Parts: sequence; structure tokens; C-alpha cells
Amino acid sequence: MSPIRTILHPTDFSAYSEHALELAAALARDYQARLIIMHAVEPMAIGFDGMVVPRSEEELDALHRKLEGVRPKNRDIAVQHEFEKGDPVTAILRTIADENCDLVVMGTHGRTGLGRLLMGSVAEQIVRKAACPVLTVKTPMSRQELKVEATGGRQPSVVAGDFSFQ
Repeated sequence: MSPIRTILHPTDFSAYSEHALELAAALARDYQARLIIMHAVEPMAIGFDGMVVPRSEEELDALHRKLEGVRPKNRDIAVQHEFEKGDPVTAILRTIADENCDLVVMGTHGRTGLGRLLMGSVAEQIVRKAACPVLTVKTPMSRQELKVEATGGRQPSVVAGDFSFQ
């Protein structure tokens, strides 16, 4: 594998992205790599009435400021912020090429079934189309979520220090 000099972290400001940023920052620290944190936003949005309307300059400015606030805990890591308007997949792929990224570290919501069909998966498309390795990071489940998963979806409830199922 070639050396890792530039790591791209696309963010949608979700908890999934925050968790991926921790890993991207750790890798950037360990490899002494530059970390690019980017956000891509569609310039059009669906309004309350279902009409497609352009995003306001105020909304775009707010998102840009929010991106500037996304920083790793370790302040010694070299960080560059990129704010792109347009389709997120296209913007991410263009940034990979323009910045000669060696690795992409991004969060994934882990949607399946209908949710994935309706929402699409930016992470999946990047994995398929990127010219460099892509590390997708899923936020670990909480202890409660693990218990629900282990019980086949039944919610456990604690009764006198033991578990019973509803």
C-alpha cells in the first residue's frame, strides 16, 4: 500500500460522521497526514409545500460556518476545510481527485431495505467509485441497543437486577 499523505473526511454533521472523524484524525496523527474535512450540500432543497427551492445564502453561510467548527480534538493535526455546493457524491469524488487523496474515512448510517432505497447511500457510491481506499465507519451500538439486538428486537427491562422481556 502506498503511503497515506492525505485523508478526506466527508461530513454530514451527524453522530456517524463525528465518530468517523475521530478515526480519521487518529489515522492522520499516526501517518502525519493532512486531513481534509469537507461538506457538500445540494444547492436546492425541498420546501414545506414540496416545491424544490434554492437554498438561501444565509443557510449556505450557516452550513459553511458549521463546517469550519468541525475539528479533531487533537489540534496538532493539519486540517483543511472544503465546502462544496452540488451533489455530495460528485463533490466527494472531485475532491478525491483534485486533492490526490490516499484514503477516505466516512461515517455510514447503515440503512438497509426501504430506507436505503429511498435515501440512497452516499457511502456506498463512494466505495464503488472512489479511486482510493474508503473506510466506512459505523457508530458502535450502545449497551441498550446491543441488548435489544441480542434479544431479537424485544426490549429488555430490568427487574430486581435481572432481565425480563416485554
